Amino acid sequence: MTAAGAPDPELAARAALTRVLEPGDEHGGRWLRELGPVALMGLLAGAAAGAEPGPLTGVGPERLAGYRRRAALAEPGRDLERAAAEGVRFVCPGSAEWPTQLDDLGDARPVGLWARGRPNLRTWALRSVAVVGARACTPYGAHMAQTLAAGLAERGWVVVSGAAYGIDGAAHRGALASGGATAAVLACGVDTAYPRGHAGLLGRITRQGLVLGELPPGSHPTPSRFVLRNRVIAALTRGTVVVEAALRSGSLVTARRAQRLGRLTMGVPGPATSGLSAGVHELLRGEAFLVTDAAEVVELVGDMGELAPVRRGPVLARDLLDPAAARVLEALPGAGPAGVEEISLAAGAGTDEVIGRLYELHSLGFVERQGDAWRLTRRGAEGEA
Repeated sequence: MTAAGAPDPELAARAALTRVLEPGDEHGGRWLRELGPVALMGLLAGAAAGAEPGPLTGVGPERLAGYRRRAALAEPGRDLERAAAEGVRFVCPGSAEWPTQLDDLGDARPVGLWARGRPNLRTWALRSVAVVGARACTPYGAHMAQTLAAGLAERGWVVVSGAAYGIDGAAHRGALASGGATAAVLACGVDTAYPRGHAGLLGRITRQGLVLGELPPGSHPTPSRFVLRNRVIAALTRGTVVVEAALRSGSLVTARRAQRLGRLTMGVPGPATSGLSAGVHELLRGEAFLVTDAAEVVELVGDMGELAPVRRGPVLARDLLDPAAARVLEALPGAGPAGVEEISLAAGAGTDEVIGRLYELHSLGFVERQGDAWRLTRRGAEGEA
């Protein structure tokens, strides 16, 4: 704010431009980079609809006239006051709270972000992971998203998603249930509950995390805005995990944008017969990493030394035997007894050594003696094919 209480001119100009430019508008982004927000709004708002384009090149006269009509109607002071009254702040590039990884989007970078919630956006974005996927997900997908998000939140990671039905909602709920951090990036104004069925969820996210959007208060979503919103999710986070996605899915747009930005892309596998996992499997056939839990995600996106535990099958008692004893044990038939000569032949060892090993195995409970013959006990038969 200025000394007189009016908003900073650059902040006000950027707030106005969120009503003029659609998210991801690269022509507008180029003008903004070349001219700055105050000069750009001056050109758009101060010129008549039929005026010469001047430095505003790259678009036709009809589109330029549309920009100018929007600029003439913009009331940034009113938007900023309305936002502040509802606990919403406007975060601009260059400010202390701006997450600089969004600058990787180039001219498609957001003009600014409207943010609702107390946490610092820049701090949270530094340790964040996107978890996205199908709206019409399966119970398996919802379970995996919720479990994955809870595990990430418990490890101190911010779970970012789009607040849609299905995987997005499950991811947010998983993070919230574990008492962790989550942020929702919307394709509408942050004061607009969309989808309406997630009004309660968005309220919980606001109280415990962050709700973000490029569009000013009162703006409603459109199909194109959902697609463009995904680039913010991809750029904001260290990596993107896709949990269920069909071959044609907005989640794949997020993942591919993340790949182009140099972010890590991960996928949770599903049944080979599931159409809702076909898109994930296609990612996994390319450059995406297969993950099954939060520890594996953190190993990829985290700092050096944040390793997932080594995966091993169950350890059987016979796995602990030394090689010579194990070879004698393997020489005994699976059913019925065998004499020392027969066992020696199968083990490729001398009879004296075999007898010594058999008594060792007997003391450990792997074999028992029947007269002059030996046979496996139930413990000795463990692990037999």
